[in-house]
Amino acid sequence: MKRPGRVAVIGAGILGASVGWNLSRQGAEVVLVDTGRPGEGVTNWSFSWVNASNKTARRSYFALNVAGMAAYRELATALGPDSWWFPGGHLRWADDPAAEAKLLEAARLLAGWDYRLEVCTGAEVRRRLEPALTVPDEAPVVFYPDEAWVHGRHLVGRLVGRAVASGAELRSGTSVHDIGTGADGSVRSVALSDGSRLDVDAVVNAAGPDAAHVAGLVARHLPMRREPGAVTRLACTEVPVRRAMHAPHIEIRPDGDASVVLHSREIDALIDTGEEPAELGARLHASARQVVPGLGTARVARTRVAHRPIPGDGFPSVGAVPSVPGYYEAVTHSGITLGPVIGRLLAAEILTGTPDAMLADFRPDRFPAMASGEV
Repeated sequence: MKRPGRVAVIGAGILGASVGWNLSRQGAEVVLVDTGRPGEGVTNWSFSWVNASNKTARRSYFALNVAGMAAYRELATALGPDSWWFPGGHLRWADDPAAEAKLLEAARLLAGWDYRLEVCTGAEVRRRLEPALTVPDEAPVVFYPDEAWVHGRHLVGRLVGRAVASGAELRSGTSVHDIGTGADGSVRSVALSDGSRLDVDAVVNAAGPDAAHVAGLVARHLPMRREPGAVTRLACTEVPVRRAMHAPHIEIRPDGDASVVLHSREIDALIDTGEEPAELGARLHASARQVVPGLGTARVARTRVAHRPIPGDGFPSVGAVPSVPGYYEAVTHSGITLGPVIGRLLAAEILTGTPDAMLADFRPDRFPAMASGEV
């Protein structure tokens, strides 16, 4: 296969930055295009939990996420961990018998797949790991020691900086208006909203929530779910937790030395009822105080509702689209966990023309073409 001369990567979140860095460090000419600043979209408003324990719906998807965890350990060595990598593990517990049984069943499944975990009591967790929690003494708590959280914006900044140092170009504050194709249907150019046009040999659609729109520019049908999520950042004088956790009704993790991030699927269900982000943030804060009383003195700094980029069947869409030579997709939920591994695998596919077997279940062409007249 002819090595692509110039690649436009649309979207500079965790996926786009990972693909762009891997391409540029192997000598490809890369242009990163983003409507905002790198890493400040969905990547910055994610729970940013690196894990495979919540990815058991399909064994191949679990394996891809395990590979994503391993890729982070390699990345921390390559980049230096500094302000973005926090591998302290993850805690999960429930507060009713049915949810507790489901939690322990999942733990048995994961243990059978050789995924490291410990089942502790609440008292053990407070003594060894998180003294600020109110988890009941005898409650079973599952501890996943190999899981982590990531400061996505800081990581993207590092990746983009490395890519630019390797020769990549960054176009921030502009969007893709059109993708031009040649007589054979292959990608030839990208027109930007600032009026400029890039001559390219390949395009990577890593546009997150806008991925369906970008796909439509090459007459490609990419079905996407609508799943908004509310994330709140609390400002704290002292952060009372050390690692990410899924407590009953609320997800909590540190976010540096003076901030905590909160999320809840239960609160997400209220987004379409008309509640304002400030009200959602107040609800998240109230739930968090029940688990970590020390958060009572924190204040809500900001709440944002972001749209998760989830393909229609819930699984990643990664790789080439045969009907449009030179067009590739890197679209998935769990982009934080999967960013480094997808970045490496997709860059290798673009440069060599050979897809990796690990992505076999997640090829874009599993989605049928749009029917004539369909909108």
